[in-house]
Amino acid sequence: MSVDLERYLGDRRRAVDEALDRYLPPESAYPPSIHEAMRYSVFAGGKRLRPILVIAGAEAVGGQMRDVMPTACGFELIHTYSLIHDDLPAMDDDDYRRGRPTSHKVFGEAIAILAGDALLTHALGLVAANFALGKAPLDAFPRVLTEIAEAAGTPGMIGGQVVDIQSAGGAVSADTLEYIHTRKTGALIRAALRVGAILAAAPEPVLASLTAYGERIGLAFQIVDDILDVEGSLETLGKTAGSDRRKDKITYPGYHGLAASKARAQTLTREAEAALAGLGPAGEPLAALADFVLNRTR
Repeated sequence: MSVDLERYLGDRRRAVDEALDRYLPPESAYPPSIHEAMRYSVFAGGKRLRPILVIAGAEAVGGQMRDVMPTACGFELIHTYSLIHDDLPAMDDDDYRRGRPTSHKVFGEAIAILAGDALLTHALGLVAANFALGKAPLDAFPRVLTEIAEAAGTPGMIGGQVVDIQSAGGAVSADTLEYIHTRKTGALIRAALRVGAILAAAPEPVLASLTAYGERIGLAFQIVDDILDVEGSLETLGKTAGSDRRKDKITYPGYHGLAASKARAQTLTREAEAALAGLGPAGEPLAALADFVLNRTR
């Protein structure tokens, strides 16, 4: 089969957005300020890559989108919470995200922090709700929670963020740079694929292939992010370009140079596609997604 990637992504983004609208409390729910802040950041735009990868991971092993949608949306809420906190003055102190003022600029720091906390908490409730659908094997529940906790916690995203903050302005090795990128960004992308496949009862050999794919596109995604921070603009990125350089953060282009960074992202993409070889036609959407990660402009 051939994949119409634009249609594939558009259909799933719309489905995810509709589900997020159902799952999140309305702005009118008391206290309204927190629900308005939560929705402000969730519906600010975004690629919805992580929930789409949950769905794609399930579909690659015969699962259905509707049967993993609560968990897919949970991944988007975790990602959005991390962005809200990442933008705070104590962290990156960014003024714009996805083309409009960051949460703390609109709602103040206290509500922004609490909105992030609320999104993370709500995400875990959605994972639990997924098993109430009766489609996923109940004995997978502890495994799914462990995957998410490790990817979002100190072994993954938070650990990568800590090392990123502590490495700014210092002499950093290539190994440290790799650690930051594979944890801060790559861990949640890898987990999205694995969790989607686990919910659809993937056999272990297939799960191993999806894991290898996820590890490579997760790293490629962050390398491309670094490149776009050098070459992009506020108009194309939806956030202030050049922020990594101004904050003296370690990045792939800063350490390896632009040309080598682009070559590394291409190599990782090809390796990701090769990892899908055993999936046959079921892996074609994921191969198209790998090219999307490599060639995106924001």
